Amino acid sequence: MKFNWDDEPDLNITPFVDVMLVLMAILMVTAPTMTYQEQIELPQGTESKEVSKESTITVVMQKNRNISLYLNGKRKDIYKNMAEFNDNLMLITKKYPLNTTVYIRADKRLEYGSVTLLLKSLKDVGFSKVSLITE
Repeated sequence: MKFNWDDEPDLNITPFVDVMLVLMAILMVTAPTMTYQEQIELPQGTESKEVSKESTITVVMQKNRNISLYLNGKRKDIYKNMAEFNDNLMLITKKYPLNTTVYIRADKRLEYGSVTLLLKSLKDVGFSKVSLITE
C-alpha cells in the first residue's frame, strides 16, 4: 500500500465526544449534591434573650359535633355545636392575633361538610394559618 501525500487525513472525534458527554453527565449529577462548609467563628453576643414559643390554637371537633378550643394544649372553651362556635368566633379573634397558627382535629367519622364548614369559618374570620391534623 502506497501512501499518498495529497490525501487529507480524517479525524474521528466520535470517541472523544462520547467520553466528554459521559463526564459532563457525571458532573451534572454530582454537582448539586456537593456542599461547601466554611469554618467561621461567630462573635460572642453581649445580650441573650429567650425566644418565646409561638402560641397555637387547636380546635377539636368530636363525632357528636362538640367543639373544644385549646390554647397551647390547655382547654379554654367548649361549644355544644357549630352555631354556638360561630357566634363566639369574633370573641376568639379579639383574644388571639390573626397570625396565630390554628390546627383543626376532627373525628374521622364526621361528614366532610362539617369539617370544611369549620375550616371555612376560621378562614373567613381572618385566621391565615389554618391546618388540618391527621394521623
